[in-house]
Parts: sequence; structure tokens; C-alpha cells
Amino acid sequence: MQPFAEWEVVLHGHRQIYRTAGSGPPVVLIHGMVNSSRHWEEVAMRLARDHTVIAPDLIGHGDSAAVRGDYSLGAHAASIRDLLAVKGIERATFVGHSYGGGVVLQFFYQFPQRVERIALVSSGGLGHEVSPLLRSAALPGFSGVLAAGAHPRVLRALRGAGDRMRERGSSRGVYLQAIARALRPLEQGGAREAFLQTLRAVIDIRGQRVSARDRLYLLSGFPTMIVWGDRDRTIPVQHGRDAHDIIAGSRFETLPRAAHFPHLEDPDGLSALLRDFIATTDPGWIDDATWGDLISPHVRHSPRRHKRSAAA
Repeated sequence: MQPFAEWEVVLHGHRQIYRTAGSGPPVVLIHGMVNSSRHWEEVAMRLARDHTVIAPDLIGHGDSAAVRGDYSLGAHAASIRDLLAVKGIERATFVGHSYGGGVVLQFFYQFPQRVERIALVSSGGLGHEVSPLLRSAALPGFSGVLAAGAHPRVLRALRGAGDRMRERGSSRGVYLQAIARALRPLEQGGAREAFLQTLRAVIDIRGQRVSARDRLYLLSGFPTMIVWGDRDRTIPVQHGRDAHDIIAGSRFETLPRAAHFPHLEDPDGLSALLRDFIATTDPGWIDDATWGDLISPHVRHSPRRHKRSAAA
């Protein structure tokens, strides 16, 4: 069997792919938009020395079914919950990259009792700003542009230009390679439609329109690590620093060699941070009663005063 073995499960009538490796305490890796579970392989194999690693293809991504349906953060979180339930995994450490970070945060909000630790890697949902390319993808008619950009000849040209620029020492080469890597899975029409539905659920022309910042206080004291690539031009590193300031007791780390895809650009560095984070923290625990205790100090109750109508 392959080290990072691929499995298929049918959930609610739809095909979902996941990859798994290793044995030990479970770690769940959630990819970002236009990525898939296979992009976690180098990190997964390093973590698999001491852990059971599970990396699903989100619905509409990778080799999972691209269906006409709900591509919200909550729907992805519920799908992951169901997959883990089928696997018999009650609690795990969750790692989310980019859009996957938003999914992990949503999973925590919906199913906190199933989460032991959270690691957010160049995460979405922590601020408004995002790259112009992603904002443009929210515009009507972008599907045609996406189809042209995902053409094999265009992808080869982008990769070639990125390689040449990196050889000359230009940091823009990393960015071109990242664009080519992001576009590659979108050669099929169904994948492009799923990508656009997913993106438009969280991003519009003005930037990220879904934010987790108003509930980050719930993670205070909970084992949380935030990791960013120093050269990230897709989501500003300041988002990570701001989230770290809000989440009391959190860790914040940067990877100098990485841009927006640390799991691909510096898998050794990211894996070392994750392994240390897991080894040096105790699993968090939140049940329904504790959840209420976390929220209550931030809730204000007051009697509502009804305005009298002009006719009264």
C-alpha cells in the first residue's frame, strides 16, 4: 500500500476522497482552495512517524465529487465531522491552510468537543485584505478567464517563467509558480464551478467578507498555533500577528523560505513546527458546559425597549 494511501468513501450519496498515513494520536490536515489532500504529502509523512494523519479532499476539490450544492464553511465542517465519525475518530488536532484555516475555525465553532489543538497556516478569515487575483475571481464572468488560465499551454508557460525567475533569484518566480500550481486543478469545468462557488462564499471584489475575528476570543487559552510564510503575497502576514494578539496564549511563527504555501515551499520547516507544537502542548478540552462559560462573559443581556408608533 502507498505510504500516503488514498481511500474513497460515499457520504450522503457523494464520493469523498481522503488520504491517510501513520499511527498514533490523530492529526487532520485541511487544504485550501484549488489544493487537495495530495498537496499535504510531504508534511503528512513527517507527522506520520508519531501520528495517524488524515487529509480529506474537500467536496468539490481534488478527486472528491464536484456537486451542485452547499460550499459554505459550515457545510465543509459538517462533512469532515461525518468522515471522522465514519473513521471512528472522536477528537483530533486540526491543521488548516488558507481557506482550510477558515474551515478549521468553523469546525471548532460547530464541534469544539472534537478538537484538541488548532494550527492555522496562512489562514483565511482573519482579516479583510486578500490578493487582487482572488478578488477578481469573485467578479461575474470570471469563469471564462479561469478556463483560459487553466489551459495546459498557459500552465506550462507560467511554470517555466517561474522556474527561470527563481533561478535568477527573483522572488516573483515563487509567486508565478504558486499561480500555476493553483490553476492546475481547474482544467475541468466541474472543478472550476466548485472553486468559484467556494470562493464567492467567502470573498467578494472588496476582499474577504467572512471573518472569524469576532469569535477568536473563544480560543484564548486553547492550544493554538499560527504559522505564516514571510513572503506571502496572497494573505498578509499581519493577519496572523493580529490573531495572535487576540488569542491569549497562542503561538505565532513565520517561515522565511515560504510564501503562501508553506506545506509545499518549506515542508521541513512547517513539519518541525507542527511536531513541536503537538509534543509540547496538552490536548484542549471543551464540552457544552465549558462552551457556555466561554461565551457568557462576552454576552450582554438587556430588556428591549419598543418604540411607540406615531399612531399610538
